[in-house]
Amino acid sequence: MVTERALPQFDASVAQIDREEGLRLYEDMVLGRVFEDKCAEMYYRGKMFGFVHLYTGQEAVSSGTIKAMREGEDYVCSTYRDHVHALSAGVSAREVMAELFGKSTGCSKGRGGSMHLFSEPHRLLGGYAFVAEGIPVAAGAAFQIKYRREVLGNENADQVVACFFGDGACNNGQFFETLNMAALWQLPILFVVENNKWAIGMAHERATSDPKIYRKAEAFNMKGVEVDGMDPLAVYHTAQEAIARARAGEGPTLIEALTYRFRGHSLADPDELRDKEEKEFWLSRDPIKRLAAYLVEQNLANQEELQAIDNRIQETVEEAVRYGQESPEPDASELFDYVFAD
Repeated sequence: MVTERALPQFDASVAQIDREEGLRLYEDMVLGRVFEDKCAEMYYRGKMFGFVHLYTGQEAVSSGTIKAMREGEDYVCSTYRDHVHALSAGVSAREVMAELFGKSTGCSKGRGGSMHLFSEPHRLLGGYAFVAEGIPVAAGAAFQIKYRREVLGNENADQVVACFFGDGACNNGQFFETLNMAALWQLPILFVVENNKWAIGMAHERATSDPKIYRKAEAFNMKGVEVDGMDPLAVYHTAQEAIARARAGEGPTLIEALTYRFRGHSLADPDELRDKEEKEFWLSRDPIKRLAAYLVEQNLANQEELQAIDNRIQETVEEAVRYGQESPEPDASELFDYVFAD
């Protein structure tokens, strides 16, 4: 069976994006796709090492959510599939690529690698290798926002947090415990479940008592929303509504984005468990192609403009590779730096 679950329908006219927003979403999604394709090339050429988990196919979730937030003000908490979240949050392709090469110019100074991207200036709270590990961290960030506003009287403390995690994390204790606290304290946080149907090699339907994750919000008296995670406009609109609720003090939202990764779990995964029919179904819903078609149909852009963006992004990523390869290795004298607080 290709899919046991119908994808939610979305009326694109509701989103009401303008040309600037549309092109911003398109450029960010293309950057994510091209960047990940280049990572795969570098990995298979033996230039990049360790575990590398690509985001290819899920770009609408990252761009649609993070681009609805305030860059450099709101917080983003990621997973081990974190490259594109970092790019959407504003971390440069140079810094992310350098980090993947383990260089001192990387956003984590070469100490984090693929699964541990971090950037304080961009409010990127980190990538986390352990499943569900980032969920309580994100709640902590949301709690300090609420504390600064309501206890310390800082009226400028109206930031929100977007916490990303996969369907597999929704069976972990951190998920339930943190959602309970977030609901009790009405924290300004978006719990964004990137349900790509597979937790490594475990099909989602086989691992949970209720495959519809967004309905689990009901247990915590929290708003739960299901969205087509292959539709950037649907994600963008859903995120905007959740962010507005969070800023207004109306608490958290659980967003289940139905999406799909076009590659295996990691670049070491031969991806032999998923049916060809299933892959073809989701490939036909490529979020970048869908947004491009929408922009052209709505006269928000033409093919030449989109191609110009594609070409510029390709150059940006190629330059990021050169920068990463030419950057210095971390100095051995700094081995114990950042281990303990100064």
